[in-house]
Formats: sequence, structure tokens, C-alpha cells
Amino acid sequence: MTEGLLALSWWKLLLVGLVTTHVTIVAVTVYLHRCQTHRSLTLRPVVAHCFRFWLWLTTGMVTREWVAVHRCHHAHCETEKDPHSPVMVGINQVLWRGAELYRDATSDPALVDRYGGGGPADWLERRIYGRYTWQGVGLLLLIELVLFGAPGLTLWACQMMWIPFLAAGVVNGLGHYAGYRNYDCKEAATNIVPFGLLIGGEELHNNHHTFPTSAKFSVRWFELDIGWVYISLLRWLRLASLRRPPERLMRCAGQFVPTLVTLKLVLGNRAVLTRELTVLTLDVFQAERTGLAKVSPHAALLQTKRLLRRAPCRLTGGQRVELEQVIVHSARLSAMHVARQTLEKLWERSPATQEELLAVLQTWCVDAERSGPRPLQRFARQLASYG
Repeated sequence: MTEGLLALSWWKLLLVGLVTTHVTIVAVTVYLHRCQTHRSLTLRPVVAHCFRFWLWLTTGMVTREWVAVHRCHHAHCETEKDPHSPVMVGINQVLWRGAELYRDATSDPALVDRYGGGGPADWLERRIYGRYTWQGVGLLLLIELVLFGAPGLTLWACQMMWIPFLAAGVVNGLGHYAGYRNYDCKEAATNIVPFGLLIGGEELHNNHHTFPTSAKFSVRWFELDIGWVYISLLRWLRLASLRRPPERLMRCAGQFVPTLVTLKLVLGNRAVLTRELTVLTLDVFQAERTGLAKVSPHAALLQTKRLLRRAPCRLTGGQRVELEQVIVHSARLSAMHVARQTLEKLWERSPATQEELLAVLQTWCVDAERSGPRPLQRFARQLASYG
């Protein structure tokens, strides 16, 4: 019975493969990543269990272990403690051996215990899913051999390679190596492509690292997050609910001094505000470029523009010197750069009290309005009015 019970043609078998691997990707991004790891949404128990069973069947991954490795990645991104950083071990190592790096991380009980808390711990997880990991994928192989015959073995092999290559390799590798960046977050995360279809929206990795607790990965009009589409459908069916997102930035008429409410809004939306201030700084640079061209070579101006796109905290010592050698000739551009550096200290969320942080923000707004160029003054007035 080489063709199996269903005796499907090659194109139907291909369709089955595409559908089943897509469901696996959706289970990873919606259940493992957004729900279990970052707690950005809550799934009804029946939906969560369907995802859990499907992942046991198609990947053999244990929820607690996957969650632990990914949380460790966020906690120690691009450092020696990062389980899978192309910055540390090279792109080829992560791209082609990503699954091995994942297994190496899960073999460390201390890592799993520290970062894997909060996952499912019911009888099924303890007695079946967490204990008999290879039996799930073995059961899938048996089912597909019965249904599709010998071609089922090829289908099963493709399903087994799908997550190790696309999720463990491409997302963790290319997602920290090549692509475009909407935000200059501290991690080297990139958006691989703006259309998150093949890997369930995980392609928008820079957006995710900037807003790790957001259930939606797309932020610009041309970006598509298919994972968010499925979450929206589950919400419409009342099978999922979102964690409360950061409050929107709303201006309060007649407010000219930041309050504790302003501080909360600013900290909760710091990535958006950082990007806005970066754009304003680049606008000032463009306006000052003619004057700067008289004292700086063209190559230095190009490098200055590139460096101004980056967060000041991510500049090396040499890059800071290069930047300051150019912007010292423009009082307006220097003021913008100093304002960015000063405000960046607030983003670090130091151990200071809320009152101390508010005092820093209030002082920053006063200084920006008093001595900054017009774009910075407008930005400071807008910032102070949030409430």
C-alpha cells in the first residue's frame, strides 16, 4: 500500500504539507511566543491545548523549554549568555545549526528553571508532552505513512525541518543579521521583510524587540503580520484576549509641565518618541548640511547621517569622536544631539524613584524649550502636554 489510504496526487500532498507547516508556524508565534513567553495575550484553554498538542505532534518541543530559551535570549541579547546570537557565534552557526543551539540551551536545567516559569504544568504536560517528546513526532510519522504511503515519509521529513530551519535558523539568524530597522533598539534585531507571511509575522523582528510585550508585530502601513491576523480572528471569536497595551499618547489641553502621568506615558512609548526625535534630528542635519559642507568633506557628512540614525548609547568611542567633529560646527545640530543623549538616560529606567525621574523629565523639557532649535522646542512642548 505504497500510496496510503488517501492516495493523494503530488500537488495535493504538497498542499497538505504547506497547510500543516503553516499551522505549526502559527502555533509557534501565537501560542509559544506571544502568549506563553511574552504574555501579550491570553488564549482560551481549549485553543491553548490544541496548539500544545499540535506542537507535540509536529515538533516535539516542550513549552517550558522553548519559553526559557527565548526569555534568556531577550535577557542577554547579543552577549555570551545569548543562546543563539549571530553577533557572537556567527551567522552560519545560527542559520544552519540553530536547532542544535536550542537543544544545547535546553540541556541546562538552571536556564530552564530560571526563565521557564509560568507555563502549563498540568497532568498532560508533566506525564505526556514534557516526558514523551519524540513519541509525538513518531506518531505523526505513523499517521502519515498510513494516510499517504511512502510519500508520507517525505512529507514528514519536510515538517521536521520546517521549524528548526525557519524559526531556529532564519528568525534567530537573519533576524539579527540582515534586513531593515524601524527602530534603533539596543539589540541588533532587524525586520527581514515587511511581509510576515512565511514565518507567521516573526519576520518583523526589529519591531518585536522594540515592543516585546506587544501582540502585534507590524507598526508601519506597508507591514503585514499574519500572526496578528489570526489573533484578531481568535479575538472576534472570543477565544483570545489581549494584555492591556501601552496607553496612547494623548495631549492634555492647557498642560505645559510634565506630570507623573506624563512620565508613565513617555516611558511606555519611549521607542516611538525616540524614533520621532531621531527623525527631527535628521531634519535639522539636512537643513544644516549646506553650512557643514563648507568645513567637512562629503564622506564625513555621509557618515554623520548614518551615525545620527543610531541611538547615542549604541555609538562606539570612535564613532562618537567622528560625529562630534562634524556637529561641533552647528549649534542647532549639537543641541539636538545633546538633547537625545540626555533624554536617553531616562529610557534606561534607573533605580531612581518616580519623583526623581519626573524631575529629570521636567528639567529636560525646560532646557529644550529654552535653548533648543525650533523642532526640539516643539517636541518638548508636545512631550510636556501628554497626560
